[in-house]
Amino acid sequence: MSEVSSFSQNYYELFALPVNFDIDQADLDGHFRGLQQAVHPDRFASASAQEKRLSLQKATLINEAHRVLSDPLLRARYLLELRGESPIDEQETISDVAFLMEQMELREELDAVKSSADPLSLIGDILDELIDKIEQREQEIRQLFVDNQLQPIRDTIRKFQFLYKLRSEAESLEADLEQQL
Repeated sequence: MSEVSSFSQNYYELFALPVNFDIDQADLDGHFRGLQQAVHPDRFASASAQEKRLSLQKATLINEAHRVLSDPLLRARYLLELRGESPIDEQETISDVAFLMEQMELREELDAVKSSADPLSLIGDILDELIDKIEQREQEIRQLFVDNQLQPIRDTIRKFQFLYKLRSEAESLEADLEQQL
């Protein structure tokens, strides 16, 4: 288990990646597979109970680290904490009135999908719009991390969260509509 040397490493160190918002997903996935093999239960079949338990704990850490670094929202939140910022509270409010109005409009569009003449087409359009907005916020976060502007990063992450949640709701609605066909 030398590849996974310590529980005190941050997730970037665990995967031997530079501490940046931008990551090379293929590089992350390659390191992930290598680390998974290093702690795979088959390698510890004849090990002591303590070694098996340690292997399981490290496998859990590796899986969580991969999950966080693979997701731009979770990665942004994690990177902010690595920079010494307190975690973002899910209940923190957004004061950007234009953004809030835009979210209300998107939510109203989502609510109108089921009564639409072509709900699948409408939900597809909404999802395309949400994906574009998420990509824009991701670009914004990327630049804010480069510029080390921590407060604007916090605000943008909160907006990112709104968009992620709305996208998840839209995807669930789309799946429900497809099942009804």
